[in-house]
Amino acid sequence: MTDLSNDPRAEIPPPVERRRANWAEFRRSYPGLLATMAFALVAFLAIDGWIFAKRHRYRGEIARLRASMTTLERQRTDQLVAQEQNKLRVAVQLMRRQSQTERALHLAVTVDSGSMYLEREGALLRRMPVQIGPERTVGSAPDTVRLAPPRGQRSVVRVMTAADAWEVPKWVYDERGVPAPGSRSVRGALGPVAVLLDGGTVIYTMPTTGPLNDSSYVLPGAVRARVEDLRAILPNLSAGLRVYFY
Repeated sequence: MTDLSNDPRAEIPPPVERRRANWAEFRRSYPGLLATMAFALVAFLAIDGWIFAKRHRYRGEIARLRASMTTLERQRTDQLVAQEQNKLRVAVQLMRRQSQTERALHLAVTVDSGSMYLEREGALLRRMPVQIGPERTVGSAPDTVRLAPPRGQRSVVRVMTAADAWEVPKWVYDERGVPAPGSRSVRGALGPVAVLLDGGTVIYTMPTTGPLNDSSYVLPGAVRARVEDLRAILPNLSAGLRVYFY
């Protein structure tokens, strides 16, 4: 008889047969996951349908308006639209060039790419990712205001910290679905560090109090930066500092 006690092959266990689970077993094992996936799919399809419906309506409205115009009016309209688009592109390029050649310390914000730069004489001192608030009409009719991402040149009016109070506009509470309190002056409403610019533009950080304390919500027409970034450049921020938006 052959002794297999010293044979290394005798210690190798037999291969385990792996059986692929079928769909029914997977459905029984993960009902919650499947329900979540199905809900997300339905939500995405509903959003896509709403977007396509709005797009179809807008195209129909444009076609109706153009059909009511004469040929000369349509030509003039197309020329005006093209001119405005060209003006915007030229203005953005001029603002970019001016920012790059600015000798004094300044901030530059690229609205489309969501970046903010601390620059001096063309030298990049710090790059900071930012979030740009969406364009939106706020307020209640007839007192409505169209807020859009800023373009052009601004100047720093005031630098704020968490100890400073900011009067939160009533429309912010309305947008957040929160009742506006009697006093809307909230300390730290713009986060630990914030910068107020002329024209009403705000560069702020994530607050821990007030209606802006929501990572998924960015104040329309404003810029939200990281706390560590604004704290790092805080010694460089002062009234009169130029900020370029392009």
